[in-house]
Amino acid sequence: METVDRILSESPSIEELEDILHGGQLSCNHVDEVWPNLFLGDMYMSHDRYGLWRLGITHVLNAAHGKMCCKGSDDFYGTTVKYYGVPANDLPTFDISSFFYPSAHYIHDALSTTAKVFVHCAVGVSRSAALVLAYLMIYCNYSLVDAILKVKERRWIFPNRGFLKQLMTLDNEFSYKLQSK
Repeated sequence: METVDRILSESPSIEELEDILHGGQLSCNHVDEVWPNLFLGDMYMSHDRYGLWRLGITHVLNAAHGKMCCKGSDDFYGTTVKYYGVPANDLPTFDISSFFYPSAHYIHDALSTTAKVFVHCAVGVSRSAALVLAYLMIYCNYSLVDAILKVKERRWIFPNRGFLKQLMTLDNEFSYKLQSK
């Protein structure tokens, strides 16, 4: 606990973030509600239209849009579900940061109504988790560590190192803005 308290007061290293990610919730389901009306899951659940309907999902954000296992579209979900696709590769070299603000805006706009949002990728631990963490940082004013801890209360996540570095950059931008005020 002492390490987490110290990390909360400083900018964590990539290794310290990975230590936090390794702890806590060690399993995940096909879908988990990680924030009120915000669900994080995998491709299995993304293909289960009936399961999504039962959860009341009104919006889908596919963080693996166009990839072999996650070919989502408006047509697949029909007229009752709004769809947003992010064509991200789960590679440390992929720039997912260019999708942080558009994805966070999509989630925020949906959650500002009575919507329920399902964010997914292939496994639901890296690409989609990075976008959910960015949402919590951008719209809920969470630090990266706090966002990770919040999501890990409900689901095991592990964004790849490249995504973590991009989230660290976002976190540092917010820290800089706070210090400048």
